[in-house]
Amino acid sequence: MNLTQNDVTTPDGAMLNVWERSPDDADEAVLFVHGIITNARGLFVTPVEDDTSYSWVHGASERGRAAFAMDQRGYGDSDQLPEMDEPPEANGPPNRATQAADDIGTVVDWLGEEFDTVHLVGVSWGSHTCGHYLARADAPVDSLVHCAPVYKPAYDFQIALDALGIDDYDVGWFEQDRETVRARSGHPDHVFEAIWKSQVESNQGIDDDRFKVQAGGIADWADSTAGDPVWDPADIDVPTMVFYGSEDQIADRQGSLACFDRLTHPDSEYVELAGVDHYMMHGERRQEVFELTSDFQDRV
Repeated sequence: MNLTQNDVTTPDGAMLNVWERSPDDADEAVLFVHGIITNARGLFVTPVEDDTSYSWVHGASERGRAAFAMDQRGYGDSDQLPEMDEPPEANGPPNRATQAADDIGTVVDWLGEEFDTVHLVGVSWGSHTCGHYLARADAPVDSLVHCAPVYKPAYDFQIALDALGIDDYDVGWFEQDRETVRARSGHPDHVFEAIWKSQVESNQGIDDDRFKVQAGGIADWADSTAGDPVWDPADIDVPTMVFYGSEDQIADRQGSLACFDRLTHPDSEYVELAGVDHYMMHGERRQEVFELTSDFQDRV
């Protein structure tokens, strides 16, 4: 199986980059949707040299599914947002969950041309955008995994902003620099370097030490922290698993359980792993994360 990239065009003409690794005989697909900061390659196709064990796309495809990971607008190798070519203060947050959900729908429809069964995995802000998408009637998706959903977390949002090293989210975009990101990252050096390379070598990159992030996901996170999330889990009508790590300081236990408690589909499940943080796909228990997700998708 080779790792490839696909260009998927939205109804308004934007190009979305979608990474793919697919077994020849796969009859089901899984689409991974990233969060606020890290693009699809950094989060799901993490290019650690000579070690594919950090790549969830590889993990899913080795378990028999066609695996895809999309870059939202403004991220990775997808088209950048025009607001990101202007000063940050010239615009408000440009790509909120509503727009991002539209683009998820475009990619799901594209996958549906080949696969009768499509599973979604949304990580962090990806849970917000996938949840918003699945609240729509008759979305052609067979299951959802909310991975670290950041649903109504019980902390002061200013603490989150401080951790990101940003002053305000009512802007078009903000900058992330290597020193700030490395200071808050719990990744081993070789994993951090692979993720960082994925960011600065993509369309988000400014130079070797800085990259841009659109602020729409931050605004959605702020709403969720204020108790007004952009999606209601009760509106999701497919089997759904909420996946939480006990060391996650961004998606807390209280909010993750609240997300699970709102689910109404009878085939719903809550999974919590001890010693796992927000980036469970890169931690020591990552293969267990991949296996539990695949097992859930098998059952539904």
